[in-house]
Amino acid sequence: MVNNKVIHPVIIIGAGPAGMTAAIYLKRANVTPILVDKDAPGGKLNITQKVENYPGYTSISGPDLAFKMFEQVRELGINIDYADVKKISKVGNIFKIETTEEPLFAETVIVATGTAERKLKIPGEARYTNKGVSYCAVCDGSLYKDLPIAVIGGGNSALEESLFLTKFVGKVYLVHRRQGFRADDMLVSQVKENPLIELVLDAIPVEVLGDGTKVTGLSTKNVLTGEDRILKVDAVFPLVGSDAQSDMLEGLDVKDDKGYVLVDENMETKVSGLYSIGDLNAKVLRQITTATADGSIAGIAVSKRLRTLKK
Repeated sequence: MVNNKVIHPVIIIGAGPAGMTAAIYLKRANVTPILVDKDAPGGKLNITQKVENYPGYTSISGPDLAFKMFEQVRELGINIDYADVKKISKVGNIFKIETTEEPLFAETVIVATGTAERKLKIPGEARYTNKGVSYCAVCDGSLYKDLPIAVIGGGNSALEESLFLTKFVGKVYLVHRRQGFRADDMLVSQVKENPLIELVLDAIPVEVLGDGTKVTGLSTKNVLTGEDRILKVDAVFPLVGSDAQSDMLEGLDVKDDKGYVLVDENMETKVSGLYSIGDLNAKVLRQITTATADGSIAGIAVSKRLRTLKK
């Protein structure tokens, strides 16, 4: 106890694949962690249409895989506290986790908050968010059955979601600032061959247009010619990458210049007892498999650390 507050051995912030894996490994090492998340367990799996590169499953929906992970966590008796973490600080050997609920205290913290979709920061985007601007094609694609929509981006996510949306919508305008894509060759071929997808290349979004209640179009500009073009669409899906959700670590000096967390081979930051795993970390590849690998490494490392502290 500290000032009549319970000190937990370890708190995991984020219940995506990385966080849930760390929890499973800790519990199997006879350490009961507390999982904290503001959203449903599973993280971005919950907005992933299909997973086809996770060992053991030829094909499985993201939400189904998330639920299977959650079932395992639940069967082990691990609790999830639903709260939004605002700040992590350390006084002496104890971490304080400030949340939208009561503050929590722990000897060790594992941060697994991942990334959030990057905003376009153009006029109309914020105004029409949830009124036609959506960052989740899996969640909202079916709302635009037989209607024209625009997807913005040139990576795997943008192309995957464009293909997915063709199951519902009447037409997909795929807007990308250059000719080449940053996506797998197979995806690029599938997109180019799909008759429902029109490529709007060498173009950037300028403004999301609307009638005050919903999206009615997207204004674009050709970066080579300067030509303006208005796409008449009922929805806009910006899929231009993600940013690290690491604001709660301000002041601890554990991030790189892009906000991603720097860790050692045990997933520990330079702050003793503070670990980071999954997509939040500075790395070259962000996948479900790399997230679960990070979680297992951190789980084992933290269990060893806690045993050492007890000696």
